[in-house]
Amino acid sequence: MATQWTDKIFTLNTGAKMPAVGLGTWQSKPNEVRDAVKVALQKGYRHIDTALAYGNEHEVGQGIKDSGVPREEIWVTTKLDNPWHKHVPEGIDSSLKSLQLEYVDLYLMHWPSSTDPDDLKKHYPDWDFIKTWAEIQKLPATGKVKNIGVSNFAIRNLEKLLNDPSCKTVPAVNQIELHPNNPSPKLVAYGREKGIHSTAYSCLGSTNSPLYKNEKLKDIAQSQDLTVQQVLLLWGLQKDWSVIPKSVNKDRIEKNFELNGKKLSDEEMKQIDSMPERFKVCGDAWLPIKVFFGDDE
Repeated sequence: MATQWTDKIFTLNTGAKMPAVGLGTWQSKPNEVRDAVKVALQKGYRHIDTALAYGNEHEVGQGIKDSGVPREEIWVTTKLDNPWHKHVPEGIDSSLKSLQLEYVDLYLMHWPSSTDPDDLKKHYPDWDFIKTWAEIQKLPATGKVKNIGVSNFAIRNLEKLLNDPSCKTVPAVNQIELHPNNPSPKLVAYGREKGIHSTAYSCLGSTNSPLYKNEKLKDIAQSQDLTVQQVLLLWGLQKDWSVIPKSVNKDRIEKNFELNGKKLSDEEMKQIDSMPERFKVCGDAWLPIKVFFGDDE
């Protein structure tokens, strides 16, 4: 039976069902993202990912309206920005107002860094992600958020969070950078063991991705009549994580969703797994604290 990837869902630890393929909107310019969201939803996508930090939630909300797809059919994820850690209720309210929505399906702590809004190079001395999570845990009861999770959490920080007595809710999702040059197998396995689903951002390697020039990926794509992007998405989906490829190009948005009936062989998966090159799209040098510790692989 051919796999219908576009119908695939992942059941989270809350019982919620999240579509496996979504549209990412990081680095999508405001005037482009509205159309991208509309195109994606009209193509059949039912999962849209944004964040307060992207500065495009308003356009994402407009794109949802423009699409004509009923709200209840769409999974919307947004994220709490780092300087808002002491202001979780205001953070979600700001996002909902921009999105013009009454609730989001998933609300993530974008980074485990409680950044001082008065000086983005400083971390609050009296606050950290444990305290932020204690506030985020209160949100599902308000009806504004259906599920909660984290993003950019390494094993060390997940352990710190899960072992803290104040942690009553295990994050449903950890959204992390995942592609063949940043595969993070230990981190994904740790999440799975704890019931935390992994969502892959920068799953294509981000803007001007070096992965598109990789000969091994190009060979696999050519042999199966796929694009390199489709190969990368299938690799992630076959590893059981959700993928949120970003594009504002209509043809690419549509092509990235044309995955049904396609599958990489075990041998092709092994070839991709054995790629030795390593790079990260998102490091932590811009943050006031270190959040990556080399414990993901």
